[in-house]
Amino acid sequence: MRRLTTRFVMSIGCVFIWAGAAGAQGRGGSDWTTAGNDAQRSSWLRSDPKISSDSMQKPGFQLLWKIKFENEARQLNGLTPAVLLDRYIGHRGFRSLAFIGGSSDNVFAVDTDLGRIEWQNHYSAAPAVQPGVSQNRSPGCPGGITTGLTRPTGTALPAAMGGRGGGGGRGGPAKSGVGEAGLGAVTLAEVGQGRGGRGGFPDAAPAGRGAPGAPADAGRGAARGGGGGFGRMPAVAYALTSDGMLQSVYVSNGADSEAPMKFLPANANAQGLIVADNVAYVSTSNGCGGAANGVWALDLASKEATTWKSSAGSPAGSAGPAFGPDGTLYVATAGGEASLVALEPKTLKQKDWYSPGADFTSSPVSFEYKGKILIAAATKDGSIHLLDSASLGGTSHRAPLFKTAPDSKAAGYAAGTLASWQDAGGTRWVLAPTASAVVAWKVMDQNGALSMQPGWVSREIVWPLTPMIVNGVIFAASSGEAGADRAQPASHAVLYALDSATGNPLWNSGNTIGSFVHGGGLSGGSGQLYLGTHDGTLYAFGFPIEH
Repeated sequence: MRRLTTRFVMSIGCVFIWAGAAGAQGRGGSDWTTAGNDAQRSSWLRSDPKISSDSMQKPGFQLLWKIKFENEARQLNGLTPAVLLDRYIGHRGFRSLAFIGGSSDNVFAVDTDLGRIEWQNHYSAAPAVQPGVSQNRSPGCPGGITTGLTRPTGTALPAAMGGRGGGGGRGGPAKSGVGEAGLGAVTLAEVGQGRGGRGGFPDAAPAGRGAPGAPADAGRGAARGGGGGFGRMPAVAYALTSDGMLQSVYVSNGADSEAPMKFLPANANAQGLIVADNVAYVSTSNGCGGAANGVWALDLASKEATTWKSSAGSPAGSAGPAFGPDGTLYVATAGGEASLVALEPKTLKQKDWYSPGADFTSSPVSFEYKGKILIAAATKDGSIHLLDSASLGGTSHRAPLFKTAPDSKAAGYAAGTLASWQDAGGTRWVLAPTASAVVAWKVMDQNGALSMQPGWVSREIVWPLTPMIVNGVIFAASSGEAGADRAQPASHAVLYALDSATGNPLWNSGNTIGSFVHGGGLSGGSGQLYLGTHDGTLYAFGFPIEH
């Protein structure tokens, strides 16, 4: 049973007509729709209307608001990273929304301009004890909601817009609403031409598997918010609750868009929920709730689930599988015969693999470099392995393209994921959080041989979360945890802004954040960053909107 509380109940018909029209207004970069922002898990926002290295060296970036939710922590877990929807329009006008999971089976929607709760749902928790299943209530098996929400996400590579460009966004120039004769307003004309934008639907992207607006199965992606224009259903968000059910809700009011779908065993420890090409994917670890360690796929049309079971150990990291532009999944494992495997989309059949000789500690990140789709992941000895997705090495017995030397200072890379971006000069960077800093590497091409060369190491940041890149600025947050296993809260989280070229500090939040973070992370867009803490508080940082 689910209790639905709404402040504003919106007309579904209004959403149907206007959701695509919002894209004409221009408020910033693409939405943060899943763990790591995109299917590649890059944690990179390519453009932003306000944040840049120059602006961060001037006064003004600050705490904008904070909201304390009614949510009971499960072990060390509190709130999941926010998933965002910018430029949404309904009967109340343009809105910007964030969707957050609470560990005690709560889902919250927040108006990010006004800093207030739009609606909230509470779902009945899974039974504490299941017959024949050992219940392990520990940081590794916390129960409740363990993975962030998601919105439909394309696997096509986003356009690279590195560096310091701002792009249209909050405070950007206004556009005329007058269209050509006989076509009505510009927004309506664009909807009719299928350029709806992000009123809850993914942006236009190159054709290909998972490319928004071009689902592999004609019409099926449209049924769940894929693409703009008339004939599309209202936008939805997805949550995976502790009973193993995939919940699909309208972004406008939190009401069910369809009946919940059985996905996982109850009380599984799930990470990296994503919906791509009308299939939901998630990884599970630590055998929680009796769920096999591996990757799960749920076809949203047929409601059929498929599982790839790891023969080694649990999937590594917190972001789940990373995707190539063709929809291939890449998942790293830890324990036993640790490996990085490539899986076919939907069927999860194993295509290729790579054995590093050490446990992986991060989820993979995928990115394009000089015509190649590369995969990077970190191992327990402090190495980063760089692989060519065209041949991981398992079937051809190839060595990795490059492996950084083991580093005792970086050993035990934080169990999150790497991040990657390309700067204005075309240099490809990879960021790795360690126990005490953020380490930056450059991907180099030396006479056709790819390598990774040291870039910089930040000043001390204790147990940093996965860093994010916003328009050339690195944001990293210390978790506020302590101990070799990060299992004990030591203090409060601190958010840092770093210069992307040098790692030098530009700004920090000081004592503003009042609690620690475990299992959460950063997200952001349109000039604002969000971080949820263990005590159920969501913090928003950015530059104040001019009035």
